Amino acid sequence: MYVLPPLLKGYLCLVQTSKMKTDITNTADIALLLKHFYDKVLKDDCIGYIFTDIAKMNLETHMPILCSFWESILFGTAQYKGNPIIKHIELDKKEPLTSLHFDRWKRLFFETIDELFEGEKASLAKEKATAMEFLIKMKIDASRKPGFIQ
Repeated sequence: MYVLPPLLKGYLCLVQTSKMKTDITNTADIALLLKHFYDKVLKDDCIGYIFTDIAKMNLETHMPILCSFWESILFGTAQYKGNPIIKHIELDKKEPLTSLHFDRWKRLFFETIDELFEGEKASLAKEKATAMEFLIKMKIDASRKPGFIQ
């Protein structure tokens, strides 16, 4: 019977117990990302209340919408049919959304991506989140001015 040297045993144990990160490749990966992300968001002392008390977001009904949104963004499936800019403008009218809120959202989103994934689509998710942040903040600022037309 062949016995592994102690150094090699430790290496194999490390390989077997550590999970290599992969890229975001399908809807299940998006759902995993969003579940872990919103677990953090809802508990966050800076932005959690916006989702629970102001938007009163029900994750059970909202998660399929979020998944279709990110699936459309990352895979070009055109599943999502909503308008996130209008939703954020309406939310801003209930509770002014600040750069601090956006920064925290983005930090938690990037942190969650980095914990779970790496690769082209993971990087693309970060790029798209940054672009959306810019666009949504710009539209919210415009909506606060007189004469804004949606």
